[in-house]
Amino acid sequence: MNPRRNFLKQGLATSLAGWSLSSGLADEATSLGELHLAPFRFDVTPPTGHPCCGGLTKPVEAVDDSLEAIGIVLWGLGKPIVICAVDWTGILNDAHVQWRTVLADAAGTTPDRVAVQCVHQHNAPFACLDAQQIVEEQGDLPPIVEVDFFHRCLDRARTTIQAAVRSPRRITHIAQGQGKVEKVASNRRVSRDSNGQILRMRGSSCQDEELIALPEGLIDPWLKTVVFFDGAEKIAACHYYATHPMSYYGDGRVSSDFAGLARKLQQAADPTCTYIYFTGCAGNVAAGKYNNGSKPVRPLLTKRLHQGILKSLAGLQPEAIHSGGWKTVNLLPPKRESFVFDQLAQQIADPDQSSIHRNRCAYRLAWMQRLEQQVPIVLSSLHINGVRLLHLPAECFVQYQLRAQRMQQDQFVAAAAYGDGGPWYIPIKEEYPAGGYEVSVAFCHHEVDALLTAGIEQLLA
Repeated sequence: MNPRRNFLKQGLATSLAGWSLSSGLADEATSLGELHLAPFRFDVTPPTGHPCCGGLTKPVEAVDDSLEAIGIVLWGLGKPIVICAVDWTGILNDAHVQWRTVLADAAGTTPDRVAVQCVHQHNAPFACLDAQQIVEEQGDLPPIVEVDFFHRCLDRARTTIQAAVRSPRRITHIAQGQGKVEKVASNRRVSRDSNGQILRMRGSSCQDEELIALPEGLIDPWLKTVVFFDGAEKIAACHYYATHPMSYYGDGRVSSDFAGLARKLQQAADPTCTYIYFTGCAGNVAAGKYNNGSKPVRPLLTKRLHQGILKSLAGLQPEAIHSGGWKTVNLLPPKRESFVFDQLAQQIADPDQSSIHRNRCAYRLAWMQRLEQQVPIVLSSLHINGVRLLHLPAECFVQYQLRAQRMQQDQFVAAAAYGDGGPWYIPIKEEYPAGGYEVSVAFCHHEVDALLTAGIEQLLA
């Protein structure tokens, strides 16, 4: 059978049961009911032997600290809304559809009213069921995700949310704050030649003194926090900060890393409130200037991030909720012009290629399948009073987050990226000619910039 036809046949056979999308921009709720909120959390720690980072690094050997999925179900703005952060590297394509479908079903809503964002730790699962199906057919490639484990997590999600929605809490007030994080984030793309071409990447960790000495570069230094209250009682707090959340990884030791550990510190200090951490637009931002990859740096980064959380919580001024709504925009970005279906299929089937390269090509082919099927990415935003919570896909560059803030300078805009990870990196248009790692592994044509920016503008309008 022709490999293109065979892959497409398999992709089209993948179940999309329950997938419900608006055809364009969904209107904000026109009336505000009494708000209620149900926090939830469940374990998503992979078992021994499970692939880490989609088979691109060492499989699980031990667990240093557990991985969690933490979120909220919100009522009072039309159908229920679900927002969830998962301690995984990524959830892509049909895997992301399935997560949103199961969470929607458990909460009694539709998948277009569910946002699932990953924190993006790397000693964690990177789940793409479509790519897994492709590598399974080869018979000699390491797995990308254990499908049984994936579905056990969804079963856990269903039962946890069904239990949580039985005991919702009234939500009367909302507050927002921000705290500056010191010596954590730095731009990865700061080493350039006179023409602006990327020479070297600073990365999540760095031991090159010349690169370390370079400036932080473009980042968003503010950790933003939004807190939901019942009267004077904090019920749930959502934190947003843009940096790759890795100190050291690739050793097979599962960890929520410094972002998850900072969240857990705050949760332990205030157990009656549910704390949720979202990674912002960090595609070109990491801790490399301040992280040499050694084990003693992890607790240091944890402490610095936790200090940002504490600063953001200081001096909160809750205000009564008087308006709100949920918006969605569909995005179907164009693929990279260099992606050719038959060439990718041949590389995946070539035993002389490295397994990492072949698995990476499987992710690319899965993305092409999705575009052939015209299954869009859903962008979404929750609006409450002057707060805008923005949910974006994949590894967006930090410029998208900064643009969003400039679009609504009189509003409090907090961005969570690493939603549907199908496209991998999403650079801005101007960075494509500069090359570098992030551009080399981006699955979309540079036109994605205009489409994504327009979508953000619609969501925030």
